[in-house]
Amino acid sequence: MNILIKPVITEKATSESELLNRYGFEVLPSANKIQIKNAVEQTYGVTVTKVRTMNVRVERKAKYTKSGMQVGKTKGSKKAFVQLQDGDTIDLYSNL
Repeated sequence: MNILIKPVITEKATSESELLNRYGFEVLPSANKIQIKNAVEQTYGVTVTKVRTMNVRVERKAKYTKSGMQVGKTKGSKKAFVQLQDGDTIDLYSNL
């Protein structure tokens, strides 16, 4: 089972990858930093120096309609931002 779900491609993540050599990934919620580091190194063949993780919390929403109150929520997830060694890069746009 792969720990990396998909890369985070946003404006902020793209600028960090160009300037600071940091890349973001959405990962399994049960994965720890050591597993994330090993998965990135095996998948892309780079050397990871630092891993930062964050849990994205569930956002609950409610709206009032003619048929009554509609309640929903977004999916919770976990993101990891990895710092690579100088000279290493990941080309996220090659498989699009």
